[in-house]
Amino acid sequence: MLNNRIGIASGFATSQKEDSLVNTYRLLEDVEEDDIYTGDGTVDYLGNAANRRTTGNWKACSYILGAEFSERLAYCGMSSNLVLYLKNNLNEHSVTASKNMANWSGTCYAMPLIGAFLADRYLGRYGMIATFSIIYAMGMLLLTLSASVPGLKPICNDRDVCYATNAQTVVFFIALYLVAIGTGGIKPCVSSFAADQFDDADEIEKKHKGSMFNWFYFLVSSASLISHSVLVWIQVNVGWGIGYGIATGAMVIAVIWFFSGTILYRNQTPGSSPLTRLCRVLVASLKKRNLQVPSDESVLYKNADAETTSTRSRKLDHTDSLRFFDKAAVEVESDLIEGSINTWSLCTVTEVEELKALIRLLPLWATGIIFSMMYVQTGIFFVLQGSTMDTRVGKSGFEFPPASVNIFDSISCMFWVLVYEKIIVPLARKFTGQRYGLKQLQRIGTGLFISIISMICAGILEFLRLELVRRHNYYELDHVPMSIFWQIPQYFIMGCAEVFSQIGQMEFFYDQSPDSMRSIGAAISLSTTALGCYLSSFLVTVVTKFSTRNGDVGWITDNLNYGRLHYFFGLLAILGTINLGVFILVSRWYTYKRPIKPLD
Repeated sequence: MLNNRIGIASGFATSQKEDSLVNTYRLLEDVEEDDIYTGDGTVDYLGNAANRRTTGNWKACSYILGAEFSERLAYCGMSSNLVLYLKNNLNEHSVTASKNMANWSGTCYAMPLIGAFLADRYLGRYGMIATFSIIYAMGMLLLTLSASVPGLKPICNDRDVCYATNAQTVVFFIALYLVAIGTGGIKPCVSSFAADQFDDADEIEKKHKGSMFNWFYFLVSSASLISHSVLVWIQVNVGWGIGYGIATGAMVIAVIWFFSGTILYRNQTPGSSPLTRLCRVLVASLKKRNLQVPSDESVLYKNADAETTSTRSRKLDHTDSLRFFDKAAVEVESDLIEGSINTWSLCTVTEVEELKALIRLLPLWATGIIFSMMYVQTGIFFVLQGSTMDTRVGKSGFEFPPASVNIFDSISCMFWVLVYEKIIVPLARKFTGQRYGLKQLQRIGTGLFISIISMICAGILEFLRLELVRRHNYYELDHVPMSIFWQIPQYFIMGCAEVFSQIGQMEFFYDQSPDSMRSIGAAISLSTTALGCYLSSFLVTVVTKFSTRNGDVGWITDNLNYGRLHYFFGLLAILGTINLGVFILVSRWYTYKRPIKPLD
């Protein structure tokens, strides 16, 4: 009997031990299974949870960044010399050409607001890039035809003076704005889509994400370098149709390369409209404007199902700023309609914090507009200034196209990206303890300061050029005997400013935007460039109006030898200095977004 009891006890103990081992194995399998999938809500191309081992990371990024390289090659190849095409081939005045260039560039950077909405609500970032890159390629094809096919291209006489009919001009601008629509669907999604390939829940991948933004800009600068050197030279010396045709081919390659990586991508699925959620919070807050927000934040509405459904990602921590909008998350009896929550009367904490996050970004966003207005001059008045200078290289007879001096902006960007990534970040980490070396706002502010120096350099160069014109009576010369390479410092300094300010802003808006609004965050960042372009166009109009009063020739003239372009550069430097002061003030008030909680 005792032996039987011992046997039974032994068997029971063995059974317990086996059950314990089985449970342990199951637990390990569950942990291993959980570790396979990303923790940020991304899915693969079939809609399943993204497998971190077979999707994303640098392998997927190589397709996105490669496609972006080709797309930038196409964009810069057709835009870098555009102001001279408008002036010389469409026979537009300097003021008209500069305004048309600025307005088109502004549209390219304004369209991303619509593209971001469509991406976050309907198509997703992958769907937007795939769809609008095809529209983009169609616009490039039409642009090539308008510059090469007899009947569509402008007619030039023996003295290289060109004229375009109304129909030819219309076709050209239809092509331009098709490109603007196409780029509007791509711009807000590419950098965010590349960043989506790295899981925020994984510390190693999160660290790689910071490097991705730098290398993203490095490739963009590399494409710009090739465009400003090779394609611009081909346009000027071989033919505009050939130059635009090569740019179109680059865009076709971009489309093919992007689709090739489809099975590797991690995708954020579209959710409810971010704009609708923001409107709901505004409406609910106004409805409850007379309510008192409780001091205990734990009583605020935090329905987990509602939050994960509406934002499709992770919850946001409550913050104490902008407490008026917390009223939208205060639950009262009238919030129920037949047992269901009225979402236009009661919102979750995450939805409230999404609105707060965007409102906190707005003052800093506004300071990016002046910088963009200054930066856009590299493609407008820097080029027009260079067209009045000696473009010959030594005694070889080789002429350096004015728009090609932009390569020094690209070289500067590539140089400073490497310096920033390899030297500044590791060195700054030792002093600041920040993962990215400098805080994002410190990086942006540094770029704003450097951009002012670029405008000052451009103004000084123009002053010296005009002094040479007056001293030797060179007013009627097309090219003043002053080397175009004196423009290198202003381009190189602006490239440095771009690396600090533009990349910093791109990273800042991605990082500080809610998960579900990162396409909109990227679009908001890009919209500073749009408004900067429009502001440049407006400023040119105002300056022209006031500087031509009383019969004066004005600051900006068709023959810049009679103008005062250095006054315009000086005005930009003054505006940039004021803008930097405002940036310093508002950045001191900004509180970085709190860490995001994982899903329950």
